[in-house]
Amino acid sequence: MPIFGGHNPDLMHPRATFPFLAASVARSFWWRWALPVLVGVLSAGCSQSSVADVAASPLRPATAAPTPAAAVKAAAIPDSLRLTPVPPLAGVPDSLHEAVRVLHSRLGAEAAGLRLDVLERACVGYLNLRRVGKVQQVGRLAVADMDLPSSEPRFWVIDLTNGRVLHQSHVAHGRGSGKLRAQRFSNVMKSACTALGFYRTQDTYQGKHGLSRRLRGLDAGQNDNALRRYVVLHAADYVSKQHLEKHGQAGYSRGCPALPPDQYRAIIKAVGEGGCLYLSGPGAESKWLEGAVAAKQLQLRGWQ
Repeated sequence: MPIFGGHNPDLMHPRATFPFLAASVARSFWWRWALPVLVGVLSAGCSQSSVADVAASPLRPATAAPTPAAAVKAAAIPDSLRLTPVPPLAGVPDSLHEAVRVLHSRLGAEAAGLRLDVLERACVGYLNLRRVGKVQQVGRLAVADMDLPSSEPRFWVIDLTNGRVLHQSHVAHGRGSGKLRAQRFSNVMKSACTALGFYRTQDTYQGKHGLSRRLRGLDAGQNDNALRRYVVLHAADYVSKQHLEKHGQAGYSRGCPALPPDQYRAIIKAVGEGGCLYLSGPGAESKWLEGAVAAKQLQLRGWQ
């Protein structure tokens, strides 16, 4: 896949939003005392704020009416960086909820950025795909939360059987999907967009980016053009540590989930052929997300 990376002068950094936040606060009914608080907070923390800091902040529903101080803190997160809530799956028994919760806990600190609802969807899909023989790699699951900004390590390869993270890395999205955040997704030829949903990992080959692994989309109408679009796992310099340090985010592919040059070989080997990959993001739907059926598979076979 051609490399699309580099500096993005029009990228909106969280710091650039501070004047707008201050203006918004000033217009509110409590501006007389909140504005000095906000200015003080921003002045003290401006030099240390980053996309990573914002994206790592957990988003929890309010349990009580927010105080003015809480409102000031919430305003520090730009709307452009707020993660899209993942809708709960219907028909998922408590037993499966609990199994995923236990798995998430076992995965430890390396999976702290992997949202529980995203992991649950990935696990439900894996169990259903294993049940019908669409994927053959036992106890192996790769998942990427493409709603996270590309500045964050948002790709995980998980050993379900032993409850551990095998690999965690950054991953690029397509240049047609957005800049720091992927906001548009498409299965259309030449769209240069990331396509969401479940994939079966296919064979490997030596391409222009070296070792690459083909991907077969398993969600009709959502990602089933993957082979025709040459959507593959491959290495890219625009996902390297040097690029991330220089530009503060990954560059862009033409739709491939491109990986860091220092990790791609190990990841491609770990997912294997016939493995399950789930690309999560806003609006992702799949016929493989039947919770009740997945729970029966887990009861019968475990993560096998």
